[in-house]
Amino acid sequence: MNVSRFSSADGSLPADGSLSPTAQATLLLTSYFSRASSESAKPLTNAEWGRFALWLKEKSTTPADLLVADPKALLQGWHDARISAERIIELLNRGHSLALAMEKWQRAGLWVVTRSDPEYPKRLKQRLKTDSPPVLFGCGNKALLNTGGLAVIGSRNASESDLAFTDQVGAKAAAEGIAIVSGGARGVDETAMLGALKQGGVVIGVMADSLLKAATSSKWRKGLMDDHAVLVSPFYPEAGFSAGNAMARNKYIYCLADSSLVIHSGKKGGTLNGAEENLKKAWVPLWVKQTTDKDAANADLVAKGGRWLEADTEAFKISELMCNEGGRANQVKEQMGDLFSTPAQPELFAETESNPEPGSEPEEDVIESVREIVVSESQTKIQAIPEQTTESEAGPSSPVDFYQMFISELQHLADKPVTVDALIESTQLHKSQLTEWLKRAVDDGVVKKLNRPVRFQVKNKK
Repeated sequence: MNVSRFSSADGSLPADGSLSPTAQATLLLTSYFSRASSESAKPLTNAEWGRFALWLKEKSTTPADLLVADPKALLQGWHDARISAERIIELLNRGHSLALAMEKWQRAGLWVVTRSDPEYPKRLKQRLKTDSPPVLFGCGNKALLNTGGLAVIGSRNASESDLAFTDQVGAKAAAEGIAIVSGGARGVDETAMLGALKQGGVVIGVMADSLLKAATSSKWRKGLMDDHAVLVSPFYPEAGFSAGNAMARNKYIYCLADSSLVIHSGKKGGTLNGAEENLKKAWVPLWVKQTTDKDAANADLVAKGGRWLEADTEAFKISELMCNEGGRANQVKEQMGDLFSTPAQPELFAETESNPEPGSEPEEDVIESVREIVVSESQTKIQAIPEQTTESEAGPSSPVDFYQMFISELQHLADKPVTVDALIESTQLHKSQLTEWLKRAVDDGVVKKLNRPVRFQVKNKK
């Protein structure tokens, strides 16, 4: 069975759900088509796919070019300690498995989007760069992937009162026309999503396992049929529960949303880790429900940069939790723009055109992938990929270090002792990003922290 029967003649993604050559190659190289234990060649990780895509770009080759009878000639000169040419060829030879899997998944209503497709969530590309998954499996209304919304996160074993509140949050969001983004797991996730759907609202579910089962579940059927729901997963659609996958998908929940609300977090586990990662990366604002549970980590999250939800939980509006409330920026990129007006090589952050010319999609996919993967795995430097520009147009190729730019700004902002609130007002940075950088500046010996009240001042200043 030839996998090419899923593609159209012009290389675009046809309306019947078949796959473009680029999508085929991406799936073959990065995805599982059966349980991991039965796969002889392990698909490429995000980082591995990034290195390989960069090499293809340098050779003016596209992923679709690999779908030939013998790609061995195209792989001459490829050397990588972890990715052998034999492994790539073995992955590409799984066309029969891909075709069988796609037939099965499509019968259940599943579809696939890759980073080359215009439906791919722009928020994931913008916020995660190299960590954005090359493939998303899904079912339901694809258009919802780019709507944003409120991420609702919490324990699988939440109390009855927390679940009742969560149901209310879902209903409020539906009434205000704001989507709920969550993980589809039992407990808080499921309650928030069903609470919204019951009131005719919209939900985006990021599944860590069992997407195929969820696609046919009566639980989600009405929402899927009414185009009010979309369920996605970066993992094999038939995968069982895995703690690792559950932890890994948390970042996708935050990054598909515009703001977030933690209902209840334990002292350890996925809810806490995901919230801490969001605070560290400053993807979206983090709100935290107040609780009297002494075993909860809700207060810890507030201490690390989250905000308490107001005590009058009956009166609050979901819209008050969303982006730019009170002038606060909600994305790191937007925050940088507020504080630093210098052009930081904008082509590195650009999106590809939503509607490429027929036949151009494979090349655009590699270019877009390269732009994302040139950020090193350690996230310590950014390297520009030469495009058709003159040397003067290209601008400096040195790494952009926003922290150092922040330190430079502090030289006059903190010339005299200044409070955190005053710095938030001056920089328009999210509190979690600001406190992280201030802590680093104190550790680096650049800034000193003064107490009673807490203030910060650049060292060697009188």
